[in-house]
Amino acid sequence: MVGVADVPPSPPVSDPPGHPSLSSTLAAVLDDLHALSGAIYLLSSREPVLEMTVMAGLPRVFASPWERVSLGSSMPVSDALRERRLVWVGGEVEMAHRYPRIAAVLPYPFCLAALPLATDDTAYGAVFVTWPQTHAPQLSDRERHHLDAACDRLVSRLERAAAEHRPVGPEPDVLPPPAEAEVSDPSGALAAVRTAARLPYGLCGLDLHGRITFANRAAGELLGIPAAELPGALLWAATPWLNDPGYEDRYRAALLTRQVTTFVALRPPGSWLSFRFYPGDDGLSLRIAPSESASRDKRGGRADTVDPTRQVGGRRLVTIGHVLNLAGALTQAVGVEDVVQLIADEIAPAVGSQGLMMLGTHAGRLHILGHRGFPDDAAVERWNGTPLTAPIPSARVLATGAPAFFESPEQLERLYPRRTPTSDGMAAWACLPLIASGRAVGTWVLAYTQPHAFPADERAVLTSLSGLIAQALERALLYDAKHRLAHGLQQALLPPSLPSLPGLETAARYLPATQGMEIGGDFYDVMPTQDRAVAAIGDVQGHNVTAAGLMGQIRTAVRAYTTVGQGPGEVMRSTNRLLIDLRTDLFASCVYLSIDRERERMLLARAGHPPPLLRRPDGRVRVLDLAGGPLLGIQESAVYPTVEVAFPRGAVLLLYTDGLIESPEVDLDDALGELAERLAGDPVEPMDALADRLLGRGAAGGERLDDVALLLLRAV
Repeated sequence: MVGVADVPPSPPVSDPPGHPSLSSTLAAVLDDLHALSGAIYLLSSREPVLEMTVMAGLPRVFASPWERVSLGSSMPVSDALRERRLVWVGGEVEMAHRYPRIAAVLPYPFCLAALPLATDDTAYGAVFVTWPQTHAPQLSDRERHHLDAACDRLVSRLERAAAEHRPVGPEPDVLPPPAEAEVSDPSGALAAVRTAARLPYGLCGLDLHGRITFANRAAGELLGIPAAELPGALLWAATPWLNDPGYEDRYRAALLTRQVTTFVALRPPGSWLSFRFYPGDDGLSLRIAPSESASRDKRGGRADTVDPTRQVGGRRLVTIGHVLNLAGALTQAVGVEDVVQLIADEIAPAVGSQGLMMLGTHAGRLHILGHRGFPDDAAVERWNGTPLTAPIPSARVLATGAPAFFESPEQLERLYPRRTPTSDGMAAWACLPLIASGRAVGTWVLAYTQPHAFPADERAVLTSLSGLIAQALERALLYDAKHRLAHGLQQALLPPSLPSLPGLETAARYLPATQGMEIGGDFYDVMPTQDRAVAAIGDVQGHNVTAAGLMGQIRTAVRAYTTVGQGPGEVMRSTNRLLIDLRTDLFASCVYLSIDRERERMLLARAGHPPPLLRRPDGRVRVLDLAGGPLLGIQESAVYPTVEVAFPRGAVLLLYTDGLIESPEVDLDDALGELAERLAGDPVEPMDALADRLLGRGAAGGERLDDVALLLLRAV
């Protein structure tokens, strides 16, 4: 908490009878901080989802794409609760960088703060508050104190409600009261109306929802509707030629930014009108006037306006907001599992679904790609392998290309009597085909635990999302196929296991880069000869199929040159000439060594590769920065000198590729020193455990810009 001396202590927690306990606190916070809007989310008791309980300051439709937010998603309120910290977004640019899906739906300049509602051991939810862009770049100490105090009050109320087993449900949204319509002198009010009537331009009052509260006669004449019919109507619904997202966007921008916004629209057949919104806390004033400049530009062919013939019906804000938000989520998916998880985390909670099943097609049958939320996994898995001709909804929607919605088990039973409607424990279903590039790639099924109506706008959203999901799934299937191919190729090129050699213990690890196809040109090998043991490690430039193929050729060549009895320096020279003859324009680094166990010595040759590390029996680590030659594939006449080094019993040699130590934010010498410190450990530590520990920040769960190969040899 941040304490400020001039802020009075928080009042004691009390819930006046019949007064909403959360909405009143939220409204007080907005008033104290001169904030624009805010909302409180509570964590669902049934699933890891945050549900909006109350919103204040703006119509809820502005935040409708985020009515339900997965706790695991990247959103300000979920980040705040999951990480138990304040999340501050200081403006439009920062929002686009950190939360691009919010910026896509609300591309306006505003600031946002999100805070958790939680104790040390219990998570209740989160709250967010927004300000216009005119707010300072950071929260002040006073604002932070007020927010912390409000969160404490909210948590206290939630704790008490939980102790009393009293559910806390959705509460009425808090909007500013309308401006005073009455004046102490009735004649003054009448004079104001008469004054507005005499104006040569149209004047309208709008509430926060966009409904017209007042219109003068000129406004009716310009819009082509009697002024007496305008109050109570939505501007967009009253005038079909204004029923366009581009025009409504200006209304949203005015409310969110508290700045004057304008647009020009064509009233058919040829009248251009200028609209200017003047926002306030309780609504907007709208000025409408003929636009002579737009008319001139139109005659010159330069009018830059939204096409007025486009019309989107009904709850357009909800529909477009959901599609933009959830489409942004799908762009983050890579593999099929990513697509399934994102739909389960982002789309299913947003539309109130509790169950999800994704099915693909192969060889004329349905195959389950993933499922979430069903109470009985076995009941879902039995659909795996079902023929596409089977009389079930998932197969039928693929055959027809038309989605199917079942609002209750009885409705499903009536249409598909052979299917047991309650077999999966759900009570309503939406089955939608996934069609990409004119080809059916699968089906997705949303299931609900209670009967669920599917209104027209929700069906439109789900149908629109089906096309986006289909494209994401098609990309994911292709990625997974390439990944399996790459993984198989990589496994085939690397040794399946290391040979057991007398006097040596060995361990090896390989991790592909996490970018691209997760395949690369790093290799290692260990092989016996008649009187010695030979080991090599190398790195071909790049991490793609070409690099992997060349790596396989180099590894085979090294083995062949070793078999004919060449020493370390000769193997390097022969491999260098081979790489030049192949004319691949790729380079490779390599370390090759031959170990004489009887003499406890080893001969090393190095071609532009990071230096090996040698841990002596006493635990001290030495960097073998020995003389070597250039990278393989650069200079045909290159010479690779050999160096003899003692390798006594108990010593450990570490060979590695540069992916283990190189990182944009870490100095190379510092990284090498850190690696040497990790190597200087327990002398009896098992080799596999040592290999895993040495990977450190290059471990499987981290981000890797390059491949990592590691080979350990211990003399015993």
